[in-house]
Amino acid sequence: MLLCAQYVLPITSEPIHNGAVLVRDGAIRDVGDAAMLKLRYPDEEVSDFGQAAILPGFVDLHTHLENAVMRGIVHDVPYATWIMTMRELSAKMDVADWYDSAILGGLESLSSGITTVADITTSGASCTAMQKLGMRGVVYREVGAMDRRRVDFAMHQAESDLAHWQEEVDSDRLTVGLAPSSLFTCNPEIFRKVAQLASKENLPVALRLAGDREECDFVRYGSSPFSVHSMDTTRCYVEVPPWLPTGTTPVNYVLNWGAFESDNVMMVHGVYVDDHDVAKLKEYDVSVASCPRINAQLGMGVAPLAEFLNNGLRVGLGTDSPAATDSTDMISEMHIGMLIQRAVNPRSFMKSSTMLEMATIGGARALRMDDKVGSLEVGKLADVIAVDLSGSHQTPATDPVSAVVNACNGSDVLMTMVGGNVLYEKSSWHVGVEVARSIARVIEIRSKLR
Repeated sequence: MLLCAQYVLPITSEPIHNGAVLVRDGAIRDVGDAAMLKLRYPDEEVSDFGQAAILPGFVDLHTHLENAVMRGIVHDVPYATWIMTMRELSAKMDVADWYDSAILGGLESLSSGITTVADITTSGASCTAMQKLGMRGVVYREVGAMDRRRVDFAMHQAESDLAHWQEEVDSDRLTVGLAPSSLFTCNPEIFRKVAQLASKENLPVALRLAGDREECDFVRYGSSPFSVHSMDTTRCYVEVPPWLPTGTTPVNYVLNWGAFESDNVMMVHGVYVDDHDVAKLKEYDVSVASCPRINAQLGMGVAPLAEFLNNGLRVGLGTDSPAATDSTDMISEMHIGMLIQRAVNPRSFMKSSTMLEMATIGGARALRMDDKVGSLEVGKLADVIAVDLSGSHQTPATDPVSAVVNACNGSDVLMTMVGGNVLYEKSSWHVGVEVARSIARVIEIRSKLR
């Protein structure tokens, strides 16, 4: 199949005006001028998107697909209040609810051009949903325990789930990994044991770290709303306060417990880091998933993206929980993230092209998947999307990269393809689930949550 459009954006090379991408057997076989490729492959089926841009599918480095049903329920509160309220809402959800919510999250990802997802889950619902929907990505099993006596049991459960998930998924599309819970719910021994298991089984690790001022105060001073939450005796925690101040940063804290000792570690957020932290992240080759919209929405702060990039870290973008941002939209993530960076760091002017790179090849590098996805190059897997540039808000589009980042949103995505399979076309789905049934279930679940 020849995919043609006014622009092709390979990401790792210059945009091609009136370009085309040849897709065969699930992979990209040629990229170039549309007229030349039509002559070269005269018998090939042609799909022409007209005034649009063809580019690699977006890589979402951090999300919780199974939280999609909770969007719009908890508004206008800071991070600490939001996360604790979300835990209360989660108690009302059963296994079937989590699955249908994850399906909704996956559908919204595909419709906004996201083809690769890095998701953190305890229930495993997103793992099943991504497999059914034909998506690509990494599913991290969340694991945590504040009481040291429960650490081994928590790790045993996580290891058992990972073995089950590995049997369930198509290993060509989905990988499983580990994610320690938030610092205020984790005995530090969790970080050491996660790193040991990840090294033994060659598993990727995701660490939510340094994302909020109150988390930093919890680690450094032992004083924040989280220190009270961690003393909840109903969860069988220890009788005395289980947390003592460390006087250090979250990055240095987990470093002391060996959290970066495995080979494939990604830090999520990284808002509150100092120069020493960044140096250690570089030393251990830890990648970074920045989530600018949720960081702004919940008053968490602004990650130093320019500093990460200037130090050569592998950096990409994540949409994080749709329960906070109310949409799964990587284009909005790029646009808002770019504007925030320009506002707070005017001397390090963030370009549209940099944001688009982080949403594609940057995310692929962060997951160590850049040999497969993230750019339109011959031999890579055909994870391809088409974005409409014909709207009045987008024309005239003299710079297609700027047009995508500045003038588009997720609703402008015309087509999403994963591994050569078209999973979404405008208002049409080609996935292995009953979309109408899933939407009906979502309405039912939301009535219970309200």
